[in-house]
Amino acid sequence: MCPGSRSRDTYRCMDAAFQSSRRLAAASIVVALGVLALKWAAFLATGSLALYSDALESIVNVVTALVAMFALEQSARPPDRHHQYGHHKAEYFAAVTEGVLIVIAAAIIIRDATAALLTPKAFEVTAIGLAFSVAATLLNAAWAAVLVRHGRRNRSPALVADGWHLATDVVSSIAVLAGLLLVLATGWKMLDAALALMVAFYILWTGGRLLRETMSGLMDEAVSAEIARRIQEVISGNADGALEAHDIKTRMAGRVTFIEFHLVVPGRMSVKAAHDICDRIEIALQDAVPGSEVVIHVEPEGEKAQSGAIVL
Repeated sequence: MCPGSRSRDTYRCMDAAFQSSRRLAAASIVVALGVLALKWAAFLATGSLALYSDALESIVNVVTALVAMFALEQSARPPDRHHQYGHHKAEYFAAVTEGVLIVIAAAIIIRDATAALLTPKAFEVTAIGLAFSVAATLLNAAWAAVLVRHGRRNRSPALVADGWHLATDVVSSIAVLAGLLLVLATGWKMLDAALALMVAFYILWTGGRLLRETMSGLMDEAVSAEIARRIQEVISGNADGALEAHDIKTRMAGRVTFIEFHLVVPGRMSVKAAHDICDRIEIALQDAVPGSEVVIHVEPEGEKAQSGAIVL
């Protein structure tokens, strides 16, 4: 729970969540390397182009895990003279990098799969190859669930993006395994290249979706309707003595939510009394929206009756 409304306090109270995210990001690198080794072993044991495409995506996983680690380190840095609002958006750049790498990997797989459809390559479905692929898929599935759950709880775009990427990897791996079993049952080896092509288009779709979602964060997207209602309720419930709040604006940057609004008070109210109201509202907002930064502009009552105002 973040106490008070001071920037340094916000960073201190977010430190525990950051350290937990940092440990997960470091573990993701180890997991990605392990999954890559298993998938590459599956490809070498079979020569399957579909398994090769699966392994190629795991190379992207390793790179993006490294990028996510770097982005987390950058986003945790406090404001400085050149970045006075902090470095929170560094995580969005990690997510964009991951999306671009996913699209590149898909393009490479499409190229190789198309060539294989024109000139089929020999391969053999072996039990050891399938076992390696199953082990990699199970490991990826478990780790994807951990990353998405933790990333959402701590509002880390880099970890959520990494988790969803692994989830798409799991889906494509399951499709590849099912297809290889079908090849084994029917003997139709052209299906291998067709499967690789299907996986590539699925990866391309997920990469595009990730880029679209990340761009909304880079464009200072407002909070959800539910959180916006919560903010209004908190302001209304903790503004005794004030007359009106209006022009409530929000934007999200990684783990931080910026909240800004105007507060109308009686014209004869002292500066100290108005300041006390502001402190009360800020503390309540910090409790309701952890990691929030609040800016309140106080106005005398002659300035009220603005559009979208909350009468207190």
